[in-house]
Formats: sequence, C-alpha cells, structure tokens
Amino acid sequence: MDHLIALLADPAAWAALATLVVMEVVLGIDNLIFISILTNKLPAAHRARTQRIGIGLALVMRLALLGTVALTRSRSSCG
Repeated sequence: MDHLIALLADPAAWAALATLVVMEVVLGIDNLIFISILTNKLPAAHRARTQRIGIGLALVMRLALLGTVALTRSRSSCG
C-alpha cells in the first residue's frame, strides 16, 4: 500500500499518465479518421456496421497492447 501512495505522490507518474491520456486521444481520433476514409468506399448499407466493427477492434487491440506493456513492466520490476 505504501508503494501505491508513493506512486500517487510522484509528479513523474502523473506526467506519464497525462502523456498516455493525450496519446490515446490522438490515436483514437486517428483511428476514427482512418476507418471513416476506408468505409466511405463501401455501400451505405454496410458502412455503419463496418465502422462499429473497426472501432471495436481498434479498441480491443489498444487495450491488449496496453495490457501487454503493463504485464511486461510488472514482470521486469519483480526480478
């Protein structure tokens, strides 16, 4: 528990969190633009479904990558 309190008091941790949030927002906007460009070539009947699937897969991929980074960091700090 002391480690968590020390982490919350660390300005570098807050700066890293702010950086990560900004990067996620920028990448999310980038995904929206890219998927919109690609799906505009589809018929209107398929466009909305394809956009939802694309955004959903992008979200799942991003969460999986963040989870992998977190797992790698936790394992490297244990050893």
